[in-house]
Amino acid sequence: MESETPEVSIDVFPYLRVYKDGTLERIAGTEVVPAGLDSETDVLSKDIVIVPETGVSARVYIPNSVHKEQKLPLVVYFHGGAFCIATVAEPKYHTSLNMLAAEAKVVVLSVDYRLAPEYPLPVAYEDSWASLQWVASRIMGDNDGQEDWLKDYVDFEQVFLAGDSAGANIAHHLALKIKDSDLDLKILGIGMIHPYFWGTNPIGSEITDSFRKGLVDNWWLFVCPSDKGCDDLLINPFVDGAPDLAGLACDRVLVIVAEKDILKDRGKLYHEKLARSNWPGTVELMETEGEDHVFHIFEPNSVKSKSMVKRLASFFNQGKTPVL
Repeated sequence: MESETPEVSIDVFPYLRVYKDGTLERIAGTEVVPAGLDSETDVLSKDIVIVPETGVSARVYIPNSVHKEQKLPLVVYFHGGAFCIATVAEPKYHTSLNMLAAEAKVVVLSVDYRLAPEYPLPVAYEDSWASLQWVASRIMGDNDGQEDWLKDYVDFEQVFLAGDSAGANIAHHLALKIKDSDLDLKILGIGMIHPYFWGTNPIGSEITDSFRKGLVDNWWLFVCPSDKGCDDLLINPFVDGAPDLAGLACDRVLVIVAEKDILKDRGKLYHEKLARSNWPGTVELMETEGEDHVFHIFEPNSVKSKSMVKRLASFFNQGKTPVL
């Protein structure tokens, strides 16, 4: 007798399915590649555990040509995946961050936070905050032998946050949290790639694109089943009661959007509201024409992807002290 096909209970297209027997199948973001030397970019990477109690880890990237007398900016990066798929070892992210480290001449710490639904939100934010606490502890000299690259090659006066999609959302919330915390860590800027912000009431292209709006609604309601739905403060930074954007604990923000991305209008609104707030920093906007959400992850060698990486590299290197 043939076994019956398991019946789907929740379909979070195109990311994963939950079956009625309780099993979960991730459809995307499941591939992994090891850390090591990337011959295309000459960037070296390794995996480290940063929070042993929870198993939260990170992948660190450095240009292979760096010398100990060089101190490079540190970019703490949070990957995307709607909070429910992908890891730092996902091949597309690995390729993307190799290219970023090479182009910008920075050290990248890519954080592997835990995913929903096994670890519902706000676990991803808590893990990401723990990663910043770990970075701050390196500055204080808490050396357990696992972060020699940071100790030897990082200029801790030049620390940035960055992320794409859900990762950009995480970076936003961490920068808000820092201001009222006792975390001894100065963040110079945030590179926000196609930030994942949302809301119940549609704006811009969300009004006419009901299919994709429904997808994004479904993603958020799956990872964060709160009574506020898509107006939860974690996903909608513009709703009543959301923290004031003027509280961002950084000097500069670069918001990057893509013309065909349904999240584009929220990214533009973020840029607009931040520029009009009492935040004393400088905010920039970059829009890539003719491209969709996280196109650079899927087509890293395209002209537009390389242009975007160059813009990020310039952003991270503003004010950087040249190596003599």
